[in-house]
Amino acid sequence: MQLTGKTRVLGIIGHPVAHSLSPLMQNAAIVALGLDYIYVPFPVEPQDLPGAVKGLRSLGVHGFNVTLPYKTAIIPLLDRISPEAELSGAVNTVKREDGLLIGYNTDGTGFIKSLAVDLCFNPLGATVLILGAGGAARGATAALCSSGVRKIIVANRTMENALALVTSFSDKYRGIEFGLSSLETKELAGPLGAANLLVNTTSVGMSGSSFNNLDLEVMTTGAKVYDMVYSPPETPLIAAAKRRNLSCANGLGMLAAQGENAFYLWTGVTPPPGTMKTMLLKAINL
Repeated sequence: MQLTGKTRVLGIIGHPVAHSLSPLMQNAAIVALGLDYIYVPFPVEPQDLPGAVKGLRSLGVHGFNVTLPYKTAIIPLLDRISPEAELSGAVNTVKREDGLLIGYNTDGTGFIKSLAVDLCFNPLGATVLILGAGGAARGATAALCSSGVRKIIVANRTMENALALVTSFSDKYRGIEFGLSSLETKELAGPLGAANLLVNTTSVGMSGSSFNNLDLEVMTTGAKVYDMVYSPPETPLIAAAKRRNLSCANGLGMLAAQGENAFYLWTGVTPPPGTMKTMLLKAINL
């Protein structure tokens, strides 16, 4: 990679952002294709977000990813957002187009792609149990609804948040059945037994944390488990799925897939297959 006065700058904003693996995988794709781009991290304090976005616009940064805690907060600072971003209520990718900053959400398509590649799972007609009701859950719900899922059950500690999520989507997708559940063992048994796919969209699993009341023994033999947490690679949920002999995958494939989608939005070029995921696997020593 050789910088010139014509090099286009890409990046990622968040707080914190030093831990992000996106620079590794995005620059790996840039180098593989010999493009005149560079991808860098931009740490942004919460109070500085409006000024940071204004600065990125003024400096002509070609595009950037958005990570926690700004996926929703950035929306009012953009000129326009895509239908997918509007539906999910979150933006994770911004592209500069004719001087305007346009927000996109590549998390949803990345999630669906990872389900297909890593779990051989097609959401069409499926029943899905989602753990969590935050931004990641909204993105997953939007993607699943667009992919023809039959029923979605949202389980969360704060039922008001789960109800708000379900209400917003049930109004838009009348043909899909929605349900609610707490994370208590007795209430979860029914949804777990009916689910073709269990998806963890929360941060539970990081640093070895686990769901205390999640009993995968009630899941059917053909059911599958997807944990969006990818560090550590084998979360307690993934370990439990393996003990139950259930097909399972962590969020590494989703991270790579959403990154590939963002890369294409910015450059108009598809990254070499496997380049980003290979770099991620090296980064976490797999």
